[in-house]
Amino acid sequence: MTLDRTLAPDFHPVQDIQSVAVDTQQLDNGAPLYVVTFDQQPVMRLEVNFDAGTWYENASAEGRPGASFFAWKMLAEGTRQHTSAQISDGFDRYGAFLELNNGFDRGNLIVYCQPKHLGSVLPLVAELLTEATYPEKEFEDLRTITLQNLKVSFEKTAHIANVRLRQKLYGSDHPYGRSQNPDMVTALTRDDAVAFYDQHICQRPFRVLMAGQVGLTEIALVNQVLGQLPMQPLASPAATPTVQWQTDTTAELIDKAGSLQSSIRMGRILFRRDHPDFHKMLVTNEVLGGYFGSRLMKNIREEKGFTYGISSNVGAFRHAGQFMIGTDVKREFTQQTIDEVWKEIHRLQTEPVPTDELTVVQNYMAGEFVGSLNTPFEIADRYKLILLDGLPVDFLSTYIRRIRAVTAADIQEMAQTYFTPESMIEVVVGGKV
Repeated sequence: MTLDRTLAPDFHPVQDIQSVAVDTQQLDNGAPLYVVTFDQQPVMRLEVNFDAGTWYENASAEGRPGASFFAWKMLAEGTRQHTSAQISDGFDRYGAFLELNNGFDRGNLIVYCQPKHLGSVLPLVAELLTEATYPEKEFEDLRTITLQNLKVSFEKTAHIANVRLRQKLYGSDHPYGRSQNPDMVTALTRDDAVAFYDQHICQRPFRVLMAGQVGLTEIALVNQVLGQLPMQPLASPAATPTVQWQTDTTAELIDKAGSLQSSIRMGRILFRRDHPDFHKMLVTNEVLGGYFGSRLMKNIREEKGFTYGISSNVGAFRHAGQFMIGTDVKREFTQQTIDEVWKEIHRLQTEPVPTDELTVVQNYMAGEFVGSLNTPFEIADRYKLILLDGLPVDFLSTYIRRIRAVTAADIQEMAQTYFTPESMIEVVVGGKV
C-alpha cells in the first residue's frame, strides 16, 4: 500500500482525561502529605513547600524586601553540623539532586533521588529546614554574584520592560510588582535572611508532595523524619500586604540611547484561576498570541517581519492574575508593531473567530494539556495548582471540557471586556522612530 503524503492522517480530538489518584495523608506533626505514585522508574521527587515567598517579606515589621530570595538560595550554604561543601557531598554521595526555589507566593525545597536512598537523604533535608546558619562569607558571595547578574540584566531592554510593567501593574512596593534591584540587594544583610528563615521556614507549617516510585516504606520514612519536626504558627495573616494595585494606564517610553531595538510590553491586571472567566480568557489569549500559530505571530512575524517572536499570556498568582503581551522589535518598527497589536485586538472585539480557527486552537490546547501530564512529576506540578491555590478538586479533570465549551461569542465578550485601551498599560524600552 502506497502512503499518500498529501493527506493528513486521521486524528481523534481529546475530549477528556482520566485523573490520576492523589493519596492524601497527614504526618504526625499535622503536616499534609500528598502522594502521586508511578512505579515505572526507580526515581522519586520529594517537595517540601512553605508559604514563604516574596508576598511574606512584609509580614512583620522587620521584614525587608528581597530577604526571601537570600533565605532560600542560602539554605544549603551551611548548618550547625555541616559546611556547604559537606552538604553538597552528602547529596552527591547518594545521587540526589537538590533544588531551592523562591517565588512570589511560596518557596520550596525539592530533592530528586532513588527511593532506596531516601532514608539517607531525609536527615539532611530536615537539617536544612531547622539548622541553617547563613554564613557571612557565603552571604557576601551570593550578594556579589546577584549584583553582577543584575548589572547585566539592567542593560537589556527586555528585562527593564518586564520590571517596569509589573511595577505599573501592581505598584513598586507591592510583592507582585517588586523586583530585585542593586539598591535592594545592597541594603540587605545576613540578619535579614536569617530573620526571614526564622519567621517563615524554620519550624513553620509546610506541605509535603511525593511523586514517582513511592510506597509505604518511603511514606513511613518521611513521617519518621519530617513528621517529627516541630511546627509553630505563621505570623498573623492580618500583617500581609495591603498595597493597592495601580490604575495609571499612561503609556511609558523609557529611552535607551544606542539601543537598536525596543522591547514592547502591554498588559493589565486580571483574576485568579477560580474566576468564572478564567478558561474563556485562556482560549482568547491562545487565539491572540498564545502559540506559534496565533494571530499576533501570523501578522507581526510572518506577514510584517517586524520581530522574530511575539506572544501573549495569562498568568495567575495566589492573590491576583495578569495578562501580558511582549515582543522585541527593531527600533524603527516600534509604533507600527503597537498599531498592529491593537488592530488584532480590535478584530477579536468586532469579528467572531471562525469555527475552524477556534477548533484548531482548542485541539492544540487540549493536546498540550495532555502532553503536560506524561510523568508523575508533571502531574504533581499540576496538582499543586489545586492544593496551593485552593482550587476546586475537579479543576484538572474538567479543564479540556471547559476549554471546548468556549464559543466565538465568549471570545468576543472577553476581548471587549478586558482588552479596552483604558485598562491596558503600555511600556516601551528602547525608543520610537
